Amino acid sequence: MLTVVPWTATRLMTKLIPSAFSLLALTACATAPVQEMSDARQAIHSAEASGAAQRSPNTLLAARRLLREAQERLEAGAYGEARRYALDARDTAIKAREQATPSTEP
Repeated sequence: MLTVVPWTATRLMTKLIPSAFSLLALTACATAPVQEMSDARQAIHSAEASGAAQRSPNTLLAARRLLREAQERLEAGAYGEARRYALDARDTAIKAREQATPSTEP
């Protein structure tokens, strides 16, 4: 019967945990950013619904351009880049919506 000495188990865990995180990070980059693309599209639609086309057209246009870049990267299989562009598109669309929404502060 094999018995594991506690320090051996600890050493094994200190080697396995970073490897597991690395594998998780690679897996996240290797998959298509479907959720991020959806989030960006929804944020752009929300910005449009709030009147961003009239009140913050440049920011909304920037969000649309970023989403288009994300789509091109996605089609090329560059999922990591597509994910970054999609996240930037979402953030820019949120900014456009915030700029278009009238402030309620006195």
